[in-house]
Amino acid sequence: MTRIGVYGGTFDPVHVAHLVVATEVRHVLGLDRVLLVPAGDPWQKAGRVVASKEQRLEMVAAAVDSIEGIDACSLEVDRSGPSVTADTLEALAEPDRELFLILGADAAANMGTWRRLTETRDLATVVVVERDGEHADPPAPGWRFVHVPIPRLDISSSNIRARVAAGRPIDGLVPEPVVRSIRERHLYTAGL
Repeated sequence: MTRIGVYGGTFDPVHVAHLVVATEVRHVLGLDRVLLVPAGDPWQKAGRVVASKEQRLEMVAAAVDSIEGIDACSLEVDRSGPSVTADTLEALAEPDRELFLILGADAAANMGTWRRLTETRDLATVVVVERDGEHADPPAPGWRFVHVPIPRLDISSSNIRARVAAGRPIDGLVPEPVVRSIRERHLYTAGL
């Protein structure tokens, strides 16, 4: 049985805290791979996503290129329509795979707003990453939840976008290939 972590998000842009989550969960749970899945159409963040889905996928691919067992997955970028977790998990499901859906405690606490929530329950074990006492419980009985503590890194995509817009450095906060991509494409420099 292949154990696959599925870590979705907007990744606008991907940063080192995302990579810490992916590598720590892979290590703690003994996963074979963790897929970073940029949302193609993150319907819950409508109007707040700056980079295109293709640019976000490209940045994720560049960020994980040299990290063993961590891969970019284009599934939601390639699909039309809103990004729905159950659709993604169904597409990744195979008889010889066990899926682990990786969520921050904030996202896990927000699960009640998800589309197709009931179908999601049977598709994967939910891995809740918790920082400094953060905690989230299952939205209802019957869910498989695992909690993984991770180091607290106060880095957010919104903070990185604001730093770029203000002309401040982001080196060390995002992987170097992502810094180059942001600079070459002049991402996040206007409208913030």
